[in-house]
Amino acid sequence: MILRALVFTAMLSVAGRAQAIIDFESAGLKYKAMTRGGVTVMFSLLPTHIRDYAIVQVAISNGSSISWTVKPEDCSFEKPDGQMVQALPARTVVNTLIDKGGRGDVIKLIAAYEASLFNNAQIHSTNGYESRRQNAFADLGSSKLKAAAAASAIALVTTKLAPGQSTDGAVFYPNQGKPLGTGKLILNMAGETYVFPLEDAAAVKLEHEHARVP
Repeated sequence: MILRALVFTAMLSVAGRAQAIIDFESAGLKYKAMTRGGVTVMFSLLPTHIRDYAIVQVAISNGSSISWTVKPEDCSFEKPDGQMVQALPARTVVNTLIDKGGRGDVIKLIAAYEASLFNNAQIHSTNGYESRRQNAFADLGSSKLKAAAAASAIALVTTKLAPGQSTDGAVFYPNQGKPLGTGKLILNMAGETYVFPLEDAAAVKLEHEHARVP
């Protein structure tokens, strides 16, 4: 694990100078990462949805010499036709789950996010999900409140990152419960704009299957 982390750090160092996108896989999920101005952004599309939301796991590491504030509203998705889907503030997602959430939402949220987070050796947040969940879960009798607690622990919240600090969280896109598909993931963070092209996973899989047919 230490060797993997060192190799990944070296890769990001090169990417930071070239402003290139690094693609890698961890625990069956595909990740993209980019470093600009010393700040590294890493993300993966989670293979699940909650209510009407497509969910993206985002991790930000501040390797610059100044503090930066990051928030989910800095994230958006551009469809091929130019339509923009703005990520929602954490409070909006939590309030929705208070109104409509249930036990199934709690299980899906926790299972999907923890499977992604704990199996990725490259994510070591100083104030991300691990620190938030310690205060989020109490002996709540209502399944709706439990769903809200899960969302409040998992969702990326507005965070000020000092140099050397990092955070992670889920970003929720209102997309009628469908995957984001083909387009561009755009993150305006730390005075920089990170643009990641996305391909429709289902279409890519189908293309590969056709390629294998003799």
